[in-house]
Formats: sequence, structure tokens, C-alpha cells
Amino acid sequence: MGQSAEFGKFLKAMRSRLSPEVAGAGTTPGARRVPGLRREEVARLAGVSTDYYVRLEQGRNIHPSRTVLDAVSRALRLDSSEHAHMLDLLENCAGTPRPSGSTVQGVRPALRHLLDAVGDVPAMVLGRRSDVLAGNRMAFLLFADFPALPAAERNLTRWLILDPAARDLFRDWKTVAAEAAGALRLDVGRHPNDPQASQLVGELAVHSEHFRQWWAGHRVATRAAGTVRLHHPAVGDLELNFENLAFPDDPDQTLRVYSARPGSPSSDALALLGSLGAPGAGQQQEGTDVVAAPREAGEA
Repeated sequence: MGQSAEFGKFLKAMRSRLSPEVAGAGTTPGARRVPGLRREEVARLAGVSTDYYVRLEQGRNIHPSRTVLDAVSRALRLDSSEHAHMLDLLENCAGTPRPSGSTVQGVRPALRHLLDAVGDVPAMVLGRRSDVLAGNRMAFLLFADFPALPAAERNLTRWLILDPAARDLFRDWKTVAAEAAGALRLDVGRHPNDPQASQLVGELAVHSEHFRQWWAGHRVATRAAGTVRLHHPAVGDLELNFENLAFPDDPDQTLRVYSARPGSPSSDALALLGSLGAPGAGQQQEGTDVVAAPREAGEA
């Protein structure tokens, strides 16, 4: 599907989620056959003609000014992630899409140093599509032994959505998995010609009804920080904070670090997890490179 069609489908999805009352559009006479705002209501809120907005949704006018885009964004109540995604889609349908090679990412030296320095807390280096590029022993003990997985399965979003162990681990699994799907859509918007991403999206859509629904809704999501609630089979309940450390010179690699409040039961549980040292999952050296290999077409 062309990016112009994706741009239009995104606008339509954002329009369908808004009620006239929430958007401040008032009421328009006539029964509503579909949920959300009508095109003419978005056009009025954005200060453009209905015909012009219709052309945007149909991909027939892919050179709107930034002023118009900002007005449409305000009319649709887009947050910062959704606004950035809209601009990515527009850039890739209005001009030459940015190249998206399928070469294997290597861990940047600066991230390697940070990963080695974080200490006895779970930390991972995530790359494009949330591929797990590296991690420390605590991360593999807490989540999954990613280095032991087949190369094409070393992906955090894939594991979150398809592995039953992830559903058991995350007490708010549906929220966490939906956010992961939204982050994947952001990545696809930035790199629309990535065959590995297309393969991953296809696999998730085939095997997960939840993912199909999230993807159809064009949800996008990104969080620099947050909290997750877990129930680990070895140490019980934990509540951990996470920070995503990104760097302007390489937005395609992120260091994600999890931590517990000092002196809390979760901190004690993390310490217990680190002391287990049982053979099997998690028995990796600090800062183990994972580096997911490119998926081949048709590879599951």
C-alpha cells in the first residue's frame, strides 16, 4: 500500500475516534452512520475547505503547508507522537522515502559503555522495530533469554505479543502490548520500505487478534519513561520504573533501564532475582550482545 494511502487512512482513523462534543465541533444535523467526526467538521475546525480536507484523506493533495498540518493536528487532537507520525507519513508519500536497509544493527559503543555501567538492574539496548540488540544478565532473568532464541525472534514486541510467558509476566499485559504495537507503527512510519518490519507486522497480524485490532486503529505510542507491574514466576510481584534513553545522533537505538524504588519490596525482589544464579535463562555475561539477524521473506 502506498504511503499516500497510509497518510489518508491515519487521518480517517484519528477522525473516527473523536466525538463532536469532545472535539468542540458542535452538532451537525442528520444521523451519524459511522463513529467520530465528519470530514466537514474536521475541515471547519482546521479552517480549510471540506474539499481540501477530503483530498488529504484521499491522498490527492500531499503538499499541504505546515500551517495546515498543524491546524489539522489540532482539530484531530493529535498528541506529539501522533503528530510526528503524521509528518513521517506525509514526508514518505510526498517525496522520496528514506532508505531502510536490512543490514544488522550493531550496538553503538556509547550504548555499550552505558549498558555496562548501569549495575545490577535490568537493561537492554533496543534497535529498529524493538529488536533486542544487547542486554545484561538481569534483563534476561527478568524477561526472556533473548540470546537463546532464534535470531528472527529476538524482538521485544514479538515476544510481548506472541509469547504466553509475557502475558503471565505483565500484570497489565494488554496496555503494555498495545503500546509496543503503537511504537512499531511509529517505526514503520519512519522507515516504510523496511522488509523486516513488514515481515514482523505480517507475523503478528496472522497470530494475534489483539494486534490486528490495534494495527487497524492506527494507534501510535511512545513513552520516554513509565512504570510496569510484573508477576515473575521466581520472585513474585514487582513494580518497576523504566527510562528510555535515546540519543539525537542515532534515534534508532535506545537504552532501556528498569529500576525499583530503593528499600521497596520490588527492590528486594530484584536483588533476590539477581542472586538466584540458576543455570538456564539469564546466564549471560553483563552486556551480552544479542543482535537480531534480518528476517527472511516468509520466515516465521
